[in-house]
Amino acid sequence: MNLRELVAALNDFASLSLAESWDNVGLLVEPSPPHTVNTLFLTNDLTEEVMEEAVQKKADLILSYHPPIFTPLKRVTWKTWKERLVVRALEHRIGIYSPHTAYDAIPHGVNNWLTKGLGACTSIPLHPSTAPSYPAEGTHRVEFCADNTEHLDTVLSKIKDIQEISCLTTLPARVEGEEQTRVSLNCSQKALLEVVALLSQNSLLYHKTEILLLQKPLLPHTGMGRLCTLSEPVSLSHIIERIKSHLKLPHIRLAMGMGKTLESPVKKAALCAGSGSSVLKGMEADLYLTGEMSHHDVLDAVANGISVILCEHSNTERGFLSELRDMLAIHLQNKINIIVSEKDRDPLQVA
Repeated sequence: MNLRELVAALNDFASLSLAESWDNVGLLVEPSPPHTVNTLFLTNDLTEEVMEEAVQKKADLILSYHPPIFTPLKRVTWKTWKERLVVRALEHRIGIYSPHTAYDAIPHGVNNWLTKGLGACTSIPLHPSTAPSYPAEGTHRVEFCADNTEHLDTVLSKIKDIQEISCLTTLPARVEGEEQTRVSLNCSQKALLEVVALLSQNSLLYHKTEILLLQKPLLPHTGMGRLCTLSEPVSLSHIIERIKSHLKLPHIRLAMGMGKTLESPVKKAALCAGSGSSVLKGMEADLYLTGEMSHHDVLDAVANGISVILCEHSNTERGFLSELRDMLAIHLQNKINIIVSEKDRDPLQVA
C-alpha cells in the first residue's frame, strides 16, 4: 500500500482533529516518495531497542502511540537518542506515525479498552469531544427586529457587503402587537464586530439585537477519560484482581480512600490511560484508575474518599496494541502485514 494511502486510511480510522491541541500527531517522519508499506509495526513507545527490532523485521512504517518527536528538534545528529531515531528511520526508509490522544478519544480506542479491566459496565467520556466544525457556517448568530422597511433595506444592503456573512434570512414577526421583520444571520468572529458596529448606529435596532454563540456539537461516546458504572458493585479487592488480570500485571499501586477498605464496594470508576491527573481531577467516583498521578492529586483523591489505582504510565496503554492490530487489519482489508513490537515495555520495574 502506498504510504499516503495508508496515512489517509489511518486518519480515517481515528481523526487527528480529536487529538489534544498540545499534542504532536500524524505522520512525523516521511521517507522520500514513492514509499510502499508492506509491513506496519505497532509500538507504544519508540525506543532505540524497539527501532532496532523494527529494522530487523523490515518495517516500512512504525505506528508509535506516543510521538517520539514532541518538542521541536533543532538538528538531526547522532548525539541524542531521539535524533538517532530519526536518522535510523530515514536510513532504512521507515516512516513514523503517531496518533496518541486521538486514540484516547475515539470510542474504539485506548480508554475503551481500559474499561474492560473493570468488568461489565457502561461508560461515558469524562470530557466529551466536540465536532471539528460548526453545524452551520459562522461562529455566531445575530438576530434583530425592525419595523422601518426603508431603513431596514439600507441596513440589509450594508450587511450584505460585509465578508463572512451567511444564512441571512428575513421573516415577518409580531412584536408587542406590531408587525415587524425579524432578521437572522450567521457570521464569523471578525464579521460580528462589523455587524455590531453597523447596528449600533441605530439605538432601536441595537437594543433589539440578540447575539448567540454557536456551539460545536458533542460527538457521541468520544472524548478524554471514561466514567464507568459497573453493572453490579464489587469490592475494591475484586476490582484490583480484575485490573491486574486485564493488564497482565503482577502488582499495582493502591492508595485507599479515606474510610475505605479492600471490602468497600466500587460502583463508579473514573479512568484515564497514561497520566490521568488533569482528566480525573474533581470527578466523583469510588475509584480512580490511571497509569500515574502526582503525589498531591493522589492525596486530594484519598481525602475525598476516592481510592486510586496506579499501574505505571504505559501499562495502561500497551495492551491495546493487540486489539488495535486486529481492528486495523479489518480497516485496511488485510492489505498489509501488521505486527506488534515484542521489545516495547514500560521503563519502570520493581527491583
